[in-house]
Amino acid sequence: MNFRFTMLAANRRLMPNAWDVVAFPLIIGLIAMAVVGFDQTLLPIESLKTHVISLNPEHLPDYALRTTLRMLVAMLASLVFSLIYGTLAAKSRRAEKILVPILDILQSVPVLGYISFTVTFFIALFPGQVLGVELAAIFALFTSQAWNMTFSFYQSLRTVPEDLVEVSRSFHLTAWQRFWKLEVPFAVPGLIWNMMMSMSGGWFFIVASEAITVGNNAYTLPGVGGYLAQAILHKDIHAVGWVLLTMVIVILAYDQLLFRPLVAWADRFRMENTRSERAPTSWVRDLIRRTRLIQQVIKPLRLLFSTVARISWRWPVGRTAPLKKNIKTASRPADLFWGVLVISVTLYVGYRVLAYMHGGITLDDISHVFIAGLITLLRVTLLIIISSLIWVPLGVMIGLRPALAAKIQPVAQFLAAFPANLMFPVFVIVIVHFDLNPDIWLSPLIILGTQWYILFNVIAGTMAFPNDYKEAAANFHIRGWQWWRQVMLPAIFPYYITGAITASGGAWNASIVSEFVQWGSTQVKAHGLGAYIAQMTVAGDFPKIILGIAVMSLFVTLFNRLLWRPLYRFAESKYRAN
Repeated sequence: MNFRFTMLAANRRLMPNAWDVVAFPLIIGLIAMAVVGFDQTLLPIESLKTHVISLNPEHLPDYALRTTLRMLVAMLASLVFSLIYGTLAAKSRRAEKILVPILDILQSVPVLGYISFTVTFFIALFPGQVLGVELAAIFALFTSQAWNMTFSFYQSLRTVPEDLVEVSRSFHLTAWQRFWKLEVPFAVPGLIWNMMMSMSGGWFFIVASEAITVGNNAYTLPGVGGYLAQAILHKDIHAVGWVLLTMVIVILAYDQLLFRPLVAWADRFRMENTRSERAPTSWVRDLIRRTRLIQQVIKPLRLLFSTVARISWRWPVGRTAPLKKNIKTASRPADLFWGVLVISVTLYVGYRVLAYMHGGITLDDISHVFIAGLITLLRVTLLIIISSLIWVPLGVMIGLRPALAAKIQPVAQFLAAFPANLMFPVFVIVIVHFDLNPDIWLSPLIILGTQWYILFNVIAGTMAFPNDYKEAAANFHIRGWQWWRQVMLPAIFPYYITGAITASGGAWNASIVSEFVQWGSTQVKAHGLGAYIAQMTVAGDFPKIILGIAVMSLFVTLFNRLLWRPLYRFAESKYRAN
């Protein structure tokens, strides 16, 4: 009898319930979407020319599907990259000396700079197939998403509270176990908010990713970005409106089906002893938890992740291990060798770049590019200061109210995803009609998509602030400017620095599509490095493209080294929880 009862209970757990009936179509739809999208990438590359992008709105659902898949693949690649790269930079002192500056440079290289060279590589890798152009577009989206996620994860690993590290040691956790049981959970809230920002960053550069023009070669992929590029080229304001509506629908779908469940799930990793009054919720997460058959299907996956996290693998514990004096002494020759090797490789790469550019550029070109870089530097600096003064207090206000954050989240995602290209008609028409100065009136386009890095990171920092500390501040009647100076600003400062670094790099990147704008045959250009790179990319002048990218990378790297990195170290040493 007991055996029969056990079998009936087991069979009952395998039978779908009403919630499975609702959830299954979502999962099947996702699988079908991936299969159809992959099948279309195997078409011959000539199909991109024979099947011209149509401005008929009935094609937009299919285009939105293709764009959504590209951004999802790029997001998954960015997540894997962030976990690996951020861990190496945070755990290895020698690797950090190389990886963090490289990350600064990678962040400063514009999306158009990657496309200029990678599209040829990927097409050669998959000759005659659309897959090559698809991979070039996905890689371009990856470059607009990965860097801020990596900075966020790196910052979280460097600021794990020391008392939690000591607890992990007392439990004799290996470095592998501590990584999955302490460090990754601690980094999850900030990482998820930066994933949202990364998705929005991908939308900002969607036209550059799907409508690729390098010299005489033009490739336009079916997608929202390709549709928008055609709408701008034909000055079709109605098509621009349809793109706007499509973006609203897709961003809301992403918010409800992906990011809202992730935010609700990440709330379990908040570092506190008491719970906030209003925890984030998600109807999708609640739906999946109420299913019966789907829970049984994903149970082996949960068991696999849990088993992997408990494996007693050991590796050098890096920064968290105390270094003895003799170890420090022994490491000096290795550090010297490592430094010489890094400098040698850097000099060789620089020599090869200069050799490639030799003959294609003059001293006048170099001086012109440096002056243009200084103009863009001034423009970016002023915009970052203005954005910080606006979004830091608003971000704290939103982060302290989970219910408000849940409402603001999709709105902020949409505004952050709003491509500058959609504003081209307004800016071009107004600037030309009123004969305005493009150097001033094109500047808002630069910060249109990058100011949100600051907002999202401040919100993440505020939401990660332990509720215990908030209650302690209230009990001690700490209010006003004292509350900002002694409680909240120190709490969010590491997050703000991460947001400011990525916003600064993103602003340089955005200058390429914002300092040189076009609506039909009408062009408006501001003085700056972004306009120079955009013009050289259209012309296909690779030596001058490299010159512009190199100077932009130099400006961003020096800016980060002289300003943001010292502030970053200050935040790490002074405001790390103990």
